[in-house]
Amino acid sequence: MPELPEVQSVVNHFRKYVEGQKIQSVKPLNEWNKVFHSISPTKLNHKLKSQNISKLWRRGKYIILDLDQGYLAIHLRMTGRLQTKINKTDHLKHFTVLMKFENGTNLYFKDYRKFGRWYYFETLSKLEAKLGPEPLGSAFTRQFLKEGLQRSPGMIKPKLLNQKFIAGIGNIYADESLWTARIHPMEKCCNISTVKSNRLHQAIQEILNKAIGHKGTTIINFSPGDEARGNFANYLNVFGKSNEPCPRCKTLIQKIFLGQRGTHFCPRCQKKR
Repeated sequence: MPELPEVQSVVNHFRKYVEGQKIQSVKPLNEWNKVFHSISPTKLNHKLKSQNISKLWRRGKYIILDLDQGYLAIHLRMTGRLQTKINKTDHLKHFTVLMKFENGTNLYFKDYRKFGRWYYFETLSKLEAKLGPEPLGSAFTRQFLKEGLQRSPGMIKPKLLNQKFIAGIGNIYADESLWTARIHPMEKCCNISTVKSNRLHQAIQEILNKAIGHKGTTIINFSPGDEARGNFANYLNVFGKSNEPCPRCKTLIQKIFLGQRGTHFCPRCQKKR
């Protein structure tokens, strides 16, 4: 699933195509009505028709479109991606939404596995209630992270994946951040020292910023736009590297499952207390 750097890269790419545009129509393709969450295609089209898009931005893993009235939120899920056109190599069956603009341009939503969703909100209060602070925002301080971990008896890896605690971090960047901070993914949050908590805070911000600079990580088919690929996979240290030598100590990277999520770590660099 695309995480914060991937979603931010999509936003960065599509701002020039979307901001300032007036919506002519929005409709599902291939009769895939499930893409619109809790609203019928007819009702959504009625709400969006003739609305101007003033801003395209990201909140957690959601792409947000600010409208004259209300907000449109897009969650890419596993394989969702935005495109301004259908390419010769594309199969029409993979497209689930077409948004037409009054200037004659289009925005397509392509989704191989059809898990992606579009949401319409009158306000963002419901969305905000589900999301914690942005890890690159001012509210995500060392003190916030330290106090949040101290209050939690659970394991650190699932805690980092909890979007209500911190918005936008997923499997890739949780593994990479924990490796950088030398914290075992099964370590109890409340046992993590201030030194390690501060190290984790720094690792999260540095890794996310670096990943955004490389337009995210393409593992299978993620694209920030126009068939480009995110190339942060070239800088991963542990994620997807099971049985490869740790870049620091050469011990073989291990893969375990926590909460049904594949988790990669170095058993020597990331010793559990």
